[in-house]
Amino acid sequence: MAPVPNFLHFRSRADTLMQRALGSMSVFTMVMTLPQIAAIWGRHEATGVSIASWSAYLVSALLWLGHGIMERDKNIYLPCIGWILLDSAVIIGALVYA
Repeated sequence: MAPVPNFLHFRSRADTLMQRALGSMSVFTMVMTLPQIAAIWGRHEATGVSIASWSAYLVSALLWLGHGIMERDKNIYLPCIGWILLDSAVIIGALVYA
């Protein structure tokens, strides 16, 4: 059997790099949501928080979670669990402190 051409290995390295970048951005964007949650729950400041926007984010995360589970892709469904928790914290806090 002939050896595998080098350009095929490039694709797997590119895929690995993309998976790492996506995972890193998932964590980064979730961390960037924490100041919003701290403002709402820590300082009881929910002024300007759009419940409609955060509800749309929550619905989106729920849909992506379902898709990730159906595809059995943990790179999709695991971040969605985090987003569902964060979005819910913002929505509930905005309702409590609005």
